Amino acid sequence: MKQTAWKWIDENREHLAEMSDKIWGYAELGLWETRSSKLIADELEKNAFKVKRGVAGMPTAFVAEYGKGQTCIGIQGEFDALPGISQKVTTQKEPLTPGHAGHGCGHNVHGVSGMAGAIALRYELEADNINARIKFFGTPAEENYAGKVFMVKEGHYDDVDACLSHHPGSMNTARLTSSTAVNGVKFHYYGKTSHAAANPEQGRSALDAIELMNIGVNYLREHVIQEARFHYIIEAGGGQPNVVPDYARSWYYIRAPERDQLEPIYSRILKIAEGAALMTETTLKVEFIDGLYNIIPNKVVAETVVKNMREVGSPTYSEKELEFAAEIAKSTPKEQKVDSLRKSKIPGWEKYVDIDLLTDILDPTGEGEVMAGSSDVGDVSWKCPTVEFGTTLNVLGAPGHSWQFVAMSGSTVAHKSLVFAAKTIAGTALDLITQPELLKKAKAEYTDRLKGRIYKTPIPVDCVPPLETAKVAADRAQV
Repeated sequence: MKQTAWKWIDENREHLAEMSDKIWGYAELGLWETRSSKLIADELEKNAFKVKRGVAGMPTAFVAEYGKGQTCIGIQGEFDALPGISQKVTTQKEPLTPGHAGHGCGHNVHGVSGMAGAIALRYELEADNINARIKFFGTPAEENYAGKVFMVKEGHYDDVDACLSHHPGSMNTARLTSSTAVNGVKFHYYGKTSHAAANPEQGRSALDAIELMNIGVNYLREHVIQEARFHYIIEAGGGQPNVVPDYARSWYYIRAPERDQLEPIYSRILKIAEGAALMTETTLKVEFIDGLYNIIPNKVVAETVVKNMREVGSPTYSEKELEFAAEIAKSTPKEQKVDSLRKSKIPGWEKYVDIDLLTDILDPTGEGEVMAGSSDVGDVSWKCPTVEFGTTLNVLGAPGHSWQFVAMSGSTVAHKSLVFAAKTIAGTALDLITQPELLKKAKAEYTDRLKGRIYKTPIPVDCVPPLETAKVAADRAQV
């Protein structure tokens, strides 16, 4: 068992690499990953999956299903890129198209590795006459608009027994760390224009409101829990200095380890925003963009993932690939790499200081720790036992969301990461399907970690995916 699945992946590795490279070249932003989503959905359809497209109000979101039976394993795939980090597959910073988007988080690999794992599993189920269902989730806009949360809200994960997701990184492991819950919110202020020199008394500055709000939020930092984070940008702040701006807009991310810690902080920030409007005699509109839960880890599933990684065996790299990685590694100061490894808290991190591409397969670690970032995988993990594991793609110590990551995502190292991950997904899913006690243990752990807490969508009733806002950003990224 598993050999049929792994053989299918090996026989199709060139095709899978081509698909990943196509998506890398498309580099489409969240909610408008039109070609990337279609490429993956079409491939699933060719392999007998029933595909439902445009789910949860998002044109590029889809659910593909195969099989029959009570047990259902979910597999996820992302395919959105990041703005402004276009990069050639070279060892120096060199945009492919200046100002365009780039795959600085490896989602070109993410979507195809999940798809490949699902299709390979489909052929294994058929060969071994196993009754089970596979649901592949094509999930858009992980980077900015939390596509999975809208899909969870619409009920697409309600019948899933366990869910697997692969995210390229710089280590081969399945971490047990949680993440932060987050609210993404835009604050729109509306005032009144006037000549800033001749008639300033007649103006009501929306930009003043933005700045006063930011000052208030920055003073709040002293009075929140240490683990909380909030950060912002000013998206619109006026046209020119001699015109009092009648419109200004900021975009905030507000984070805390748990949603019940986040909500009171968010409430205080709303009061600060309202206070800024009162002080400036402007009008405030709050636009809730997205909200995410923290990740609930699962040790049973994580250990099964790592077991399958070791059964598959980590990739080996050619001299050319090692040289390519070594050249890219030169762009990261050694002290930065040391800081990154120390922050990872992996046992014996010191021995990896001079390694560029990590080939070791690490035991699951990070129990009780919370990473500062957030992911919409968190909401899925509140619905069923869920693990998102990593495989080596990026140079160890190089930052995510960077030109270095874009270059590595388009390289042959990425192809090997993809194949390794796809086999791991298929093998892990098959273990969960064919070993009822294993799945039962994973569910028991999931229930224990929830401690009676019940998931309630963070998305307000009237909140829908911001398609038009996303379209403006997507069009700008392709100009």
